[in-house]
Amino acid sequence: MHQHEAVIPKNNRTAVIGCLFVLLGALGFSAKAVLVKLAYSYQLDAITLMVLRMTISLPFFLIVAFWSANDSRAEARRLNRQDWLMIFGLGILGYYLASLLDFLGLQYISAGLERLIIFLYPTFVVLFTAVLQRRAINRHQTVALALSYAGMVLVFIDNRAAMTASGLCLGSALVLASAIAFAFFLMGSGMMVKSIGSTRFTAYSMTVACLATGLHFVLEHGLKPLDLPTPVYSLALIMAIFSTVLPAFLMNAGIRRIGAGSAAVLSSIGPIGTLALAFLLLGETLTLAQLAGTVLVLAGVYVVSRAKGTAFS
Repeated sequence: MHQHEAVIPKNNRTAVIGCLFVLLGALGFSAKAVLVKLAYSYQLDAITLMVLRMTISLPFFLIVAFWSANDSRAEARRLNRQDWLMIFGLGILGYYLASLLDFLGLQYISAGLERLIIFLYPTFVVLFTAVLQRRAINRHQTVALALSYAGMVLVFIDNRAAMTASGLCLGSALVLASAIAFAFFLMGSGMMVKSIGSTRFTAYSMTVACLATGLHFVLEHGLKPLDLPTPVYSLALIMAIFSTVLPAFLMNAGIRRIGAGSAAVLSSIGPIGTLALAFLLLGETLTLAQLAGTVLVLAGVYVVSRAKGTAFS
């Protein structure tokens, strides 16, 4: 009896915990777009808001980086040159470049539309992984992707009336580029998490992104003190803790437990959170078509969570 409990339930618990981490991380990240739009109402640019977010986040990542490097229980092998190059490249790609493109895009499009476009990254992860590893997409991932993607398309069609809005094409293109960059980041981070551990990788790569963001800000604005309205600092604090620090660790821990492809599909819950928050806080429309699309996305997430034997392998 004890042997049975030590094997099967442990595997089930690992999958459930991995799913929970990914869902919480996705919901945290989904709130970012709404917080960004709220901050933009105070007339500041993308890199200024990004540097506020990263400056508040940096001490947390430095503490975790120091702790993980000195934790006897951690995977304590010394990082080689290739490890550092991967950490540097992935930190720049996933946490700096993808974020910058996303923040720039949000200057032109709604939070709801931004999250729908970002939602394309799970399909990129699954497809790019299948091509690079020369393996077929399994049946459960196919069904989940079909359901979730159908939901996204339904909501996007419902927003077609806004296609003539000024800057819509530019904003959409910037966010799409962000989704592609983040897809490649997820693929690379899956390998690095297995190699050096999720906590260590997240702390190091986010520290790289924080420093890159600071350098970008200095090059664009110079060394000068910020003088912004108090609500901007409050929004940046919330964004740093609940839409940056916590989700970054949760997402990477989830990837380690269930894999990058399954995590990407499961995190499609993100658009639902964004649509709800955008409706409540920004006054963005929430139509029957959007609700129907939400149901399809949830159905896709349900298929993934039920397919422990294959999707989580």
